[in-house]
Amino acid sequence: MSHVPQVKIPATYMRGGTSKGVFFNLTDLPKRCQVPGEARDKMLLRVIGSPDPYGKHTDGMGGASSSTSKTVILAKSAQADHDVDYLFGQVAIDKAFVDWSGNCGNLTAAVGAFAISAGLINADRIPENGICEVRIWQQNISKTIIVHVPITQSQVQETGDFELDGVTFAAAEVQVDFVAPVDPSEAMFPTGNVVDDLVVPDVGTFKATMISAGIPTIFLNADEIGYTGTELQDAINGDEKALARFETIRAYGAIKMGLISHISEAVSRQHTPKVAFVAPPQPYVSSSGKVIAANEIDLHVRALSMGKLHHAMMGTAAVAIGAAAAISGTLVNIASGGGERNSVTFGHPSGSLKVGAHAICTNDKWTVKNVSMSRSARVLMEGWVRIPEDSF
Repeated sequence: MSHVPQVKIPATYMRGGTSKGVFFNLTDLPKRCQVPGEARDKMLLRVIGSPDPYGKHTDGMGGASSSTSKTVILAKSAQADHDVDYLFGQVAIDKAFVDWSGNCGNLTAAVGAFAISAGLINADRIPENGICEVRIWQQNISKTIIVHVPITQSQVQETGDFELDGVTFAAAEVQVDFVAPVDPSEAMFPTGNVVDDLVVPDVGTFKATMISAGIPTIFLNADEIGYTGTELQDAINGDEKALARFETIRAYGAIKMGLISHISEAVSRQHTPKVAFVAPPQPYVSSSGKVIAANEIDLHVRALSMGKLHHAMMGTAAVAIGAAAAISGTLVNIASGGGERNSVTFGHPSGSLKVGAHAICTNDKWTVKNVSMSRSARVLMEGWVRIPEDSF
């Protein structure tokens, strides 16, 4: 009986913000996987170890959570005035699909470092010491992101004293700027309202801010859905009825936002939209045991990703939070105290995060010029991943 061999594919395993993922240079992929399609999706599924009915990713590089079942493909940019094209694939854990509908803001922090180390940035752009500005074209959402990568002795600096809640160890700070996350030609609020009544059959009717900035997100008030806003993962992720309710809310919100036309389509579009709930500032204890005082934050935000409460906050959802906080009348703005603001610090299960946003209103239409936040990134391992030759 003959058995197929395994193939070796050059890859780098990186942490970016509070996420981890497997990074590939497009030209290193097998030929049939260098273009979108079934072969590429099957390859990424096998690399991560999905679909896994045990939900453990024991036989792959995934970490059995939405934050750690991620893949990135980078290439020299085909766009003018950009350095690299960044394609993100969110791999489902227990289902056989890769969601290409959105970006990962956390892993964006690692894209610049990988691009430099992989030789995708011209050498004359990299200072001996200082900051290398990497202009990224985010292919999933067709947006520009600029990351500011620290350089020491012509090499990417990964170590430092910047602490990011949700990440165990300190590292070098990487500033990430999301440029015009909502194009002026696009509707930031797909329904035309900063707050809607979202009708969810057999569940209820809820006030909701539905915004497309960074990533399409549905914001709810915590108290309307029976929460305080200070919940940690175990309070929700162990409650199957609550998770099913959130998924139903998310699906009907997706229809209201025009992202899908039928409720059944939500199953194959798990990455977007996100659903989150907000509450005014209150003291709480984070998942690490850190005490967060009410005066240290402007509001609480809890967000779900791929059907589970996130352990911290998705970077793209942080963009949505920053944008919504800057716009008077949204649920996020109201929870943070209302009024005009160009930054907001919010509490999440692992601690807090500050995000800045510049929003303007012209002819009754809101646009966001930029959203900025600080993250960190680090190479965890580099070499090759191996998967059976017949798996893709």
